[in-house]
Amino acid sequence: MTSRNDTEVVVAGAGLVGLSAAVFLSWYGVRTLVVERRDGLHNHPRSRGVNPRTMELFRQVGLEERIRATGSARALAGNAGVLVAESLAGRQVGALDAPYFGDNDADYSALSPCRWCMCHQDELEPLLLRRAEELGARVWFGAELTDVDPAGGQVRASIRGRELIADYLVVADGAGGGLRERLGIGQAGQGTVADFMNIDFEADLVDVLGDRRFIMCYLTAVGVRCALLPIDNARRWMLHVVCEPGAEAEFTEEHCVRLVRAAAGVPDLPVTIRGVLPWRSAARTATRWRCGRAFLAGDAAHVMPPTGAFGANVGIQDAHNLAWKLAMVLRGQAAPALLDTYDTERRPVAEHTVEQAVLRAKDRPRLSAGGPAPAPSAGLRPDAEVIFGYRYRSSAVLGDDRPPGAVMLDGSPGTRAPHEGSTLDLFGSGFVLVTGADGAGSGAGAWSGAGGWSGAGGWSEAAGVAARKLGVPLSVHAGDGSRYGVSPAGAVLVRPDAFVAWRSWQCPPDPAHELTTALARVLHLSGR
Repeated sequence: MTSRNDTEVVVAGAGLVGLSAAVFLSWYGVRTLVVERRDGLHNHPRSRGVNPRTMELFRQVGLEERIRATGSARALAGNAGVLVAESLAGRQVGALDAPYFGDNDADYSALSPCRWCMCHQDELEPLLLRRAEELGARVWFGAELTDVDPAGGQVRASIRGRELIADYLVVADGAGGGLRERLGIGQAGQGTVADFMNIDFEADLVDVLGDRRFIMCYLTAVGVRCALLPIDNARRWMLHVVCEPGAEAEFTEEHCVRLVRAAAGVPDLPVTIRGVLPWRSAARTATRWRCGRAFLAGDAAHVMPPTGAFGANVGIQDAHNLAWKLAMVLRGQAAPALLDTYDTERRPVAEHTVEQAVLRAKDRPRLSAGGPAPAPSAGLRPDAEVIFGYRYRSSAVLGDDRPPGAVMLDGSPGTRAPHEGSTLDLFGSGFVLVTGADGAGSGAGAWSGAGGWSGAGGWSEAAGVAARKLGVPLSVHAGDGSRYGVSPAGAVLVRPDAFVAWRSWQCPPDPAHELTTALARVLHLSGR
């Protein structure tokens, strides 16, 4: 589709999810405009844990090393553990030691080429903004979308006193942005879990910290439930304090200094308060994620407690799932019906992750209860499973022809492709056919459209036929079929987000027909 609109996709919101959406969309060649009602980026640390799956996506677009080079990522690279203490200078009461907890230093090398990264939001957002602009996205601050109408053949909205026309809208304006409600989309879930104040402060805590390097330390002697989070393990810190709704006025500079001193356990500690930010921990998911040509992502689609550091990560992964689908539809390489799979795939993931975040939030108070700690809830699933273990079930994922009784292995349709060394780096720009050791014929190949097909034999020839017939770029890679649950002559079709879309246990009599049919079904190109 060739658009004559102001932009192909307009993104409402320049937070972590909105800027990530702009990066991914621009990476796929989509003309993107981000509009943000604030005058600039956040200057508060806010969220910080970037999990391995999200780092995989940032790796695809050339951001992994930039993120790991930030000040907070370097400073916190060796931090691990959740502690409980009377105060930072006081007695340690306990530590989180539960089977579900995947710490910052957990070994994910069998699952991913990436590991956790602790990078604060006020350092990550500028990197995302810069990368989005490098890739061609435009970002307008001090602008707000109003009078949005996504119901016709275009998205029409007002911005800066004039009409804006786009093909699609990504709503990433946060939990309180307002566009979700204006689109008439409701929410379901538990609702508010707790209200907090984040106190961003500077104080020299090196001596009382000692050699400890934790992710978070709950403190029991402050007089109110709170947790201390390091930003640089030295002078910059953040204190999460539970409070009553609407209690912002109580958090004067003097009150914040008293709380920080109590948390540190140093009565005369020199403290500089950098900022105070109220926020609400809640558990809700939008009842639908699409309204015409508008799609919800991030906190506009789901909110969850921060325990597990899932919220922003799920939102960024929402943005990637939507970005490659929008790009293929806009290029005419997929039918618009592919966009329906965004809701059917991502909403169940969010609902499950919200549930897990709530269970983790309910589990934390047991750490400081005193006496033998009760067992964690039986419903808690390991972090690695929550991050990597979900399965998509939608029309963008097909079944496979494995014989009855075959052992269920990694690589089944709807699951993320298994990590083989660095083979996840093969995925990201388009569809890839991964064959068993004997399946590619004389070698791997690729069809680019303009350059034609290179490579021949077996699945490579079949991929060339499918790519030419459907007009969809398709690469072929000879891999380890056993990792994908196929025979040496079989193959799997992997989507741009590294999820398996289709699998063939062996090479069928007419692989070109089978592969073409499968790819057409995945992309809803039934008429080709």
